[in-house]
Amino acid sequence: MTITQLHYLIAVAEHHNFTVAAEKSFVTQPTLSMQVAKLEEELNIKLFDRSSKPIKLTAVGEKIVEQARRVVIEAERIKDIVSVEKGYVGGPYNLGIIPTVMPTLLPMFLAVFIKKYPKVKLIIKEMTTEEIAVQLREGKLDGAIAATPLGQEDIIERPLFYEPFVAYIPDNHRLSEQKQLHSEDLRLDEVLLLEDGHCFRDGVINLCGAPKKLDPSVFRIESGSFETLVKLSDENMGMTLLPYLHTLYLNDRQKEHLKYFEKPEPAREISLIYHKSELKLQITSVLREVISAVIRGAISFHDVKIISPKQQSAKA
Repeated sequence: MTITQLHYLIAVAEHHNFTVAAEKSFVTQPTLSMQVAKLEEELNIKLFDRSSKPIKLTAVGEKIVEQARRVVIEAERIKDIVSVEKGYVGGPYNLGIIPTVMPTLLPMFLAVFIKKYPKVKLIIKEMTTEEIAVQLREGKLDGAIAATPLGQEDIIERPLFYEPFVAYIPDNHRLSEQKQLHSEDLRLDEVLLLEDGHCFRDGVINLCGAPKKLDPSVFRIESGSFETLVKLSDENMGMTLLPYLHTLYLNDRQKEHLKYFEKPEPAREISLIYHKSELKLQITSVLREVISAVIRGAISFHDVKIISPKQQSAKA
């Protein structure tokens, strides 16, 4: 049994196809198939049901793939030990970032990080929190930037900053003349929301103190981008809520529509998260240092109340 065979086994399990798994593993299909067959022969079991289309794991195969992922992760730890011992900070690092953070935070730190750590090859992917959690567990991501707390035992969270919620309120709205807002002022049926799947949407719903399941009889507009929500608000279709960093990119006219909350301001916690196996921790650590340093100039809020991205009550 070899680590290479386990890599091939995991690839077939993920893609449900030997040809695709071989392409993703950068080997020929006969080579990959032969190595998986050798593993099955050594274990004296069938790992895949090849009669099904697409192929699928057998019951025992599912258990072995789960263990294989653990073995591969632990094998990677050996390389980490050597890198730490040599003081080397380099190599590929797969980083996931949620969509509501990617466009504002990435331009702030990426150039600085690349210049300071040129030997690190960042592979950055935009994905939802749910996708991030799965890929961290499967070892496909080394780290991620997401809204927390997530409350998942196998994921470690290291807060980077706290980003306040800011209201964008059009003219003639009932709240347009208020100098400061309270969370009690909000009515969910007036708020333009992001599409389902965005954790910021869930944070807004929690802030409004409303159930996650919205009334289908109420006319609603939902969008995948803050830019669209702002434009709809400008057309008096309702108010919306934005993360603070997004407000920095509004034009002067649009900034006149911003309303801030009284202190402690409702905010989301943005963290660098990674699996408890702590692989590539030396890169994770320097990444956190760089982001924390550059973000201090943009956000210096401390008197905040963290709004959970999960469907639960707010955390003070």
